[in-house]
Amino acid sequence: MSEFYISCDHFEEGGEIPKQYGYKHQNEEPSIQYHNQPENYKCQVWIMDDPDAMEAVGKVWVHDLGYSNRDPHQDLVVGKNDFGELGWGGPAPPDKRHTYIFKAYVLDVELDLKEGYSKQELEDAMKGHIIAEAKLTGTYAP
Repeated sequence: MSEFYISCDHFEEGGEIPKQYGYKHQNEEPSIQYHNQPENYKCQVWIMDDPDAMEAVGKVWVHDLGYSNRDPHQDLVVGKNDFGELGWGGPAPPDKRHTYIFKAYVLDVELDLKEGYSKQELEDAMKGHIIAEAKLTGTYAP
């Protein structure tokens, strides 16, 4: 099997994220596609954050958290981003061009976190259960 990776139809690896996805613009959530994930996975997880925010605001800024168990009756369960909102909060660099990292994971267990969980809670729940991971980066300027 080929290696697990993710992609987006609207920007390429390292490319410019279109303005429509920006928090201060339309704040649309881009569609991220999963490719070649292991067949035995039980949960898909994603995190989108901005490590460049460390310089501007003193922390890695979390823009999106979510997971979906493979069970077809399981809905998407979203966490709380650093805007204090559930789900997607698009790029919003306060100072200059930032690089945003979309991280995807597939797990060998289902998760049972309640909506509004934190990045730390998600990472703790994933520990020891990641069977594949991938990332996609994009940049965005104010």
